[in-house]
Amino acid sequence: WILFAVLPQPCSVSSVLSNSTPNLCRAINNKCISSSFFRKRDYEGFLCSLLLPAESRTSAFALRAFNVELAQIKDSITQKTTGLMRMQFWREAVEDIFCDNPPHQPVATELWRAVKRHNLTKMWFMKIIGEREKNLDDRAYRNIQELETYAENTQSALLYLTLEVLGVRDIHADHAASHIGKAQGIVTCLRATPYHSTRQKVFLPMDICMLHGVSQEDFIRGKQEKKMRDVIYDIASQAHIHLEHARSFSKKVPVKAYPAFFCTVALDDYLCNMRKVDFNIFHPSLQKKSPLLPLHLYIRSWKKTY
Repeated sequence: WILFAVLPQPCSVSSVLSNSTPNLCRAINNKCISSSFFRKRDYEGFLCSLLLPAESRTSAFALRAFNVELAQIKDSITQKTTGLMRMQFWREAVEDIFCDNPPHQPVATELWRAVKRHNLTKMWFMKIIGEREKNLDDRAYRNIQELETYAENTQSALLYLTLEVLGVRDIHADHAASHIGKAQGIVTCLRATPYHSTRQKVFLPMDICMLHGVSQEDFIRGKQEKKMRDVIYDIASQAHIHLEHARSFSKKVPVKAYPAFFCTVALDDYLCNMRKVDFNIFHPSLQKKSPLLPLHLYIRSWKKTY
């Protein structure tokens, strides 16, 4: 609530945030912000976007909405063919957007405006779509490098586009975005593990699981043995390493780029809470939203660090 009290409200956010779900469509028709949609789908991204400069905020919301559109496809389908069709729709939509002929779809329309306004790079959109399309297969990552590749082509690519929205085209900022995106992808995989386990699925890197003698069945059964905590520790440590690396050259990163990297606040909070529960991935506290996140975000923005 502190964050909302301090920051100006984004303009026409409801026109940006839309997808095919009935609730969101109603929100658009009513010209209001579907706060419940953001809390469920991208609450942290919503808060971070509020900290962007006013002239960049609407475009950032369009990028976030696009990302949510793609991210929810995997969980909303029962057949891979359906997912491939929806991915193809977005691939063609991006092609049409860059030909100045966006489809009559709210998110696509706002993306087109963002592309025109900031001269965004088509390649990053295509990488996000392509990587999420490959990820429609329900299988675990073979190794941590495969998870990092997925994170680079999704989370990092989204950060590259956010930097372009901020008017930042800098090699050091891109380098930081690459590592932060990888950290975010790793943390997202960890956070989703309890949810996936209830659906009889495990996506954690197989090489690390095998190293500690842990099977997918162990996670599906929700066991809390030390060897499982060792798996989570190794994966979480890799996320921490990426965050530290991104910060090691922060003095070379333009201050103008910092707002794109405030997502590190939520990552730090999660990794810190993970340590407090001795890397028990199933601990109930890890599934709760941090009530202090808005305050932590505001402090980080005030300090002008990431």
